[in-house]
Amino acid sequence: MKSFTLITALSLCSFCSECQTVEVQAGGEVTLLCSNFSSSLTQILWFRVVKGSLPRSISFMYEHYENAKFSEGFRNGKFEMRTNSSTVSLKIKQVNSSDSGLYFCGHYLNKDPVIVNATYLEVREALDETAKLVSVTLAGLTVLLVTVIIGLAVQVKKLQKARVEEQNPRRTKNQGSEELNYAAVTFHPKTKRPHRPASENEEEKNTIYSATR
Repeated sequence: MKSFTLITALSLCSFCSECQTVEVQAGGEVTLLCSNFSSSLTQILWFRVVKGSLPRSISFMYEHYENAKFSEGFRNGKFEMRTNSSTVSLKIKQVNSSDSGLYFCGHYLNKDPVIVNATYLEVREALDETAKLVSVTLAGLTVLLVTVIIGLAVQVKKLQKARVEEQNPRRTKNQGSEELNYAAVTFHPKTKRPHRPASENEEEKNTIYSATR
């Protein structure tokens, strides 16, 4: 197994350029497939390479009717290995970020390891309930803010229009008042009355006095 690990590590560079990428959301499950490359009885296995660590064996089996055997650290029921006449599969349940990495299927040929297929698994973290609630709340507040701004703009427009309409009648009224004032202070020349005799003036005064008594 040590020689297999060493050769696998040296072979990663050539396989990384050819491997396919599979994306899955955290909490879901994924099934990695590999064609059944074995025409004779041999050990078929899956192993994983995580960034910054050496390859680790996940599981292995000989025949499709046998139960797969899992290496230490992978015996929690999260992984399932199956095989038939055409494919070899590795099912991973309840994936999380620690499951991201390169997955290889291979076998031994004359005691030498052979890597057949490489798949890079990328696990994307799902938004938790709090993050979802915050996103929905922010979206609602944004819609409310836009509605308030539009409402304020409409009100300001109405107030400006009402002020203009209010100023126009005042100007007309002021112009009318000025014309009345000019008319009120218009003076007419005093006509000269003919000189009356003193007796007539005295008589007129007596008449006025008697009327006021």
